Parts: sequence; structure tokens; C-alpha cells
Amino acid sequence: PSMTKQGYSMPLALGTIASAGTLGILIPPSIMRVIMADQLGLSVGDLFMGAVIPGLMLGAMYILYILIYGWLKPSAAPVPSDAKPVSFKIVLNALKAVFPTLLLIFVVLGSIFAGFATPTEASGVGALGATLLAIYNRKFSLRVLNDVVKGTMNTTSYIFAIFIGATCFALVLRELGGDELIESFLTGLPFGPYGIIFFILGVIFLLGFFLDWIEITLIILPLLAPVISALGLDIDGYGIVDNPELVWFVMLVAMALQTSFLTPPVGFALFYLKGVCPPNVKLTDIYKGVIPFIILQLLALLLLVFMPQLVLWLPAVAYG
Repeated sequence: PSMTKQGYSMPLALGTIASAGTLGILIPPSIMRVIMADQLGLSVGDLFMGAVIPGLMLGAMYILYILIYGWLKPSAAPVPSDAKPVSFKIVLNALKAVFPTLLLIFVVLGSIFAGFATPTEASGVGALGATLLAIYNRKFSLRVLNDVVKGTMNTTSYIFAIFIGATCFALVLRELGGDELIESFLTGLPFGPYGIIFFILGVIFLLGFFLDWIEITLIILPLLAPVISALGLDIDGYGIVDNPELVWFVMLVAMALQTSFLTPPVGFALFYLKGVCPPNVKLTDIYKGVIPFIILQLLALLLLVFMPQLVLWLPAVAYG
């Protein structure tokens, strides 16, 4: 509402909100990364560390695009006539407002990166920290606790129901030799190692139009891991990162799945946003707004394909 009140371009405002929201599945902490690590036997810390630079890079690309768009077309992002110049005091007040939340995030991630806690234990730390913040802000009550517990139960039940169904499907597929069929098909493609990777990413990108990331992660990803390992890619893990080619590939898949949140017909971010927007906002406006950000995500994906060090450098430095 504040952007529309100031006369911002509707597609720009909607695209910014929808695409910025999808960064949550890339930048740690991310439940997607935890499930991927569990499915492939990888270190959650490696995947979290590997996602930091790609996530910040993609966020910087978003900001750069918005700045350039606003500079080339000032009417799309006008400065209000009563806007006050940005001062150090305003920035400091903004940092003070978000400091408790940032501190909680750093405590949760720091405990994982430092090896003090597993992701499950770190989630307990996060829950305790969030409870203390609620008490400090005088927002805690038995009613709030009851709503949180029910919401947690609903989300957990939903995820585990998908887990059970996907596990049963994957078990039948493997018993019938489906994994061997997929592996032989992919390794037999006459494209070379990187051509096969581009083919896989293209398939995942298209699957993201119709399937949720949980189903893709639980069913498709375990079938692809042996194929990536068999390609013989010379990915430098700096002698520190275990299975560097899989850590790198998982980040490529995560980036490809991130675009699925913005692509119709089952783009979750699009419909979440439509559900909270005023009635005059059309779904076509949201579609128009997210197209440039989808292109930016695909460009970032290309950078990760040809520059694996963007993923592997930070885990190697952190644990080296």
C-alpha cells in the first residue's frame, strides 16, 4: 500500500515483493537446504555456507535492477515530495528496530556454522529466542502460544504427509528399476557433462511450474545424485568440502527451484501475493512484475554453473 500510495509502478512494486520473498528459500536458514542435505547425506553446514554468497549476489542483482529501472524511468518509482533525506540517525533507528531479529538469526546460523549445534538443536535455540523476544515485547500470551503450537503442528503434519507419500513413490520407482533407467538415460545423452547438467536444470525448471519443491527434492533429487557423481566433474572443493560436486549441484537445483515460486500456473509466491493484495490488483500485473526477476534468477544460475567457487569458497574458508 505505501508504494501504490506514492505512485510506484504496479508491476515493479509487485515483482519486487514477490521475488524478494523467494530469497528466503535460498539464504540460510532454509528448510529446503536441510531436507536436501538429509536426502543426499551432505553437511547442512556446507549447504548453508554455500548459499550465503549466491543469496547475497542475487539480492544485489535485484537491488541493482530496481535502481537502474528507477533511474531510467523515474515515474515508475517516484520520490515523495515530503521525503526526508536519509541520515545516519534514520539508518541507526532502523538497525535498532531489526537488531533483535538479526541477533536471533546470527545465533541460530552461528551455532550451526561453528559446529556447536545440529540443525534440529539450532531450531530449538531459535524457538527459545523467538519466545524470549515475544516476552520482551509483551506479545507473549497463552493464546499466542496455542496458535503457534497449532500452526507448527499443521505445518509439520503437512510436510510429513508429503514425506510419506514421496518415500513410498520413490521406493516403488527404485524397486521397478526406475532409478537405473533414469541414470542410463541421462548419462547416455550426447551433450557432455555440462550439457547434461543444463538438461537436468531445464527439466527441474519445468517441473517447478507444476510441482512443489518438496516433491521434487524428495523424489527427483536422490535419483540425480548418482548421475552427477558419475559425470566426473572436476569441481575444486579446496580439499575441505566433502562431495563438492554434489554441494555445488544442490545449489544449482535450489536456484532453479526458486524460480518455480514465480512461474505460473503453480507459482506459490504469485498466489500468496494475490491473496493479500487489494481487489484492484490483477494477476496479470503480478506476472508482468516478476518476469524481469525470473530473468535475473536465470542469469544468477548461469553464473553458478560456470563459477562453482561462488558456492564452495565460503564453506572451505569457514571450515579450513
